Amino acid sequence: MNTIQDIDKNNVPAHIAVIMDGNGRWAKKQGMMRVFGHENGVTSVKSTIEAAAKIGVKYLTLYAFSTENWNRPKFEVDTLMSLLFKSLKKELKTLNDNNIKLNVIGSIDNLPNNVKKELEFVIEQTKNNTHMTVTLALSYGSRNEIVEMVKKISSSVKNNIILETDIDESIINKHLYTSDLPDVDLLIRTSGECRISNFMLWQIAYAELYFTEVLWPDFTETHFYNAILSYQNRERRFGKTSEQIK
Repeated sequence: MNTIQDIDKNNVPAHIAVIMDGNGRWAKKQGMMRVFGHENGVTSVKSTIEAAAKIGVKYLTLYAFSTENWNRPKFEVDTLMSLLFKSLKKELKTLNDNNIKLNVIGSIDNLPNNVKKELEFVIEQTKNNTHMTVTLALSYGSRNEIVEMVKKISSSVKNNIILETDIDESIINKHLYTSDLPDVDLLIRTSGECRISNFMLWQIAYAELYFTEVLWPDFTETHFYNAILSYQNRERRFGKTSEQIK
């Protein structure tokens, strides 16, 4: 069983992204409705944030609600929005006590007004915190993000704000939802599914991918450290050879 003592604090991923999957299947295993899994998944969110903060992760991004999730049954969507609203109200003090800044990416205007207002309030109240930035991906889809980026850059070129020849990776980065975040170093997905599901397609270009069979409500601090240790046992070459890295 891995613990925090096993982690090399000098080789911690700066930015970790998590696809929190398996709430529905977890609930079905208990003979309960899917929303029961979402309610229990909140505990795993808290423990993951706490574990990341302990080892010095600077950026943690959680895939909380995708653009495709709007197609789920209305009762489930309403429950998810209610859980989000309650969690934001409840955890503001904890975020400030632990010097954690809240951030959000996605099509925020699609969220219910009460959720949007609470998000804006918590973001404002935590904006000066510096220990770690927790980003919630809400009503988020990477393809939508890329389409919006293309539109913004095209408009800037059309209005002579930037030249077509100036467009490079840095220009693209500046026009993404994640313009204030570094690229992802480690992507974790729970529940045994081995796919990206339209999440941060540009930002994970060189991320290490970690898939675990553990369903999200069962994901603990120990499971998080297992992912970190897997990351630390890999060689990140970024297109170079092993000899060049060494």
